[in-house]
Amino acid sequence: MKKSNLFSVLSVLFVLALMISACAPAAPATEAPVAEAPAAEAPAAEAPAAEEPVAPAEPFKVAVIMPSATTDMAFSQSMYSALVAVQTEMGGESAMVIQYSENMFKVPDAAAAIRDYASQGFDLVIAHGSQYGSSVEEIAKDFPETAFAWGTDVNTFGLPNVYAYTAAAQEGGYVNGVMAAMLTQGKQIGVTGPVEVGDAKTYIDGFVQGVASVDPAISVNKTWTGSFSDVALMTEAAKTHIAAGADVLTGSSQSVAGSIGAAKENGAVLWFGTQSDQAPLAESLVVASQVYDWTAMIKQIIANKAEGKLGGETFTLQLSNDGLKIAFNAGYALPAEVKAAADAAIEGIKSGSIVVEP
Repeated sequence: MKKSNLFSVLSVLFVLALMISACAPAAPATEAPVAEAPAAEAPAAEAPAAEEPVAPAEPFKVAVIMPSATTDMAFSQSMYSALVAVQTEMGGESAMVIQYSENMFKVPDAAAAIRDYASQGFDLVIAHGSQYGSSVEEIAKDFPETAFAWGTDVNTFGLPNVYAYTAAAQEGGYVNGVMAAMLTQGKQIGVTGPVEVGDAKTYIDGFVQGVASVDPAISVNKTWTGSFSDVALMTEAAKTHIAAGADVLTGSSQSVAGSIGAAKENGAVLWFGTQSDQAPLAESLVVASQVYDWTAMIKQIIANKAEGKLGGETFTLQLSNDGLKIAFNAGYALPAEVKAAADAAIEGIKSGSIVVEP
């Protein structure tokens, strides 16, 4: 009887075990890796977010106000060309925006443009003219987060958001003067200048020194028209020099197109340029030009802005820092000895063995 009862109990327990086994979930532990597979693939799921285009940084915005046209082959073009060169190097308009106001002969009009650009949030406002100094001094105080630059001058007015810039124009003037002295046949040279200030004056001063270094007996006659923009006055001044026997001319400002035109009309008078390469205006008569290269300055100002510096610094273009360059006209057959003398003058100025007084 006891054995029978024990057998019955064991039978019941066996049946219960089978029932529990049949009802239990199937091997949950072995299914865990499958359940966790999506977690292992998480990096792949996040890839689209990483590939979404990142919004580009805001382009650096530059405005420039100029007294003449961007194509004046002189002062204004030198700055505009430098801005375009920097824009191209940075990657185009997506990286740097340039807006300009040209032919701003009247200072009140230029001042209005300077203020307008600043109020629009431009990063840098360039007032490219020595006549704009007082306007920059006044307006910059109202826009402390905007960088301003102006020239040619060295005065930042003690303001932390104003740069000043100038060119040691006497250096290239000296080099041109050396060549002019060696090329003149009649020992008569004419100079057509605008107003006796700034780089116009220093260029001509250097030119006279260069001529004198070769032959002090050569006569250099100067005419100041009193205007940076009056082409007709420059033309008449040049014609007067030619009539007096000048066979070489030089001059400064955006109005020298008139002087070059007079030389071209004569057909035998040589020209030495400054500020921009003026060879295209008279390919057979332009011997060489001093060229202003503002690109390094512009790049430095942009770099300073990224570091939070908005001004308080002065830049000077020189032969030694490649801000000034002498562009020899390939269309003019410059005698080898004259080219050699010019090269020697350039190296002497760079080394300091030749000192040109501004």
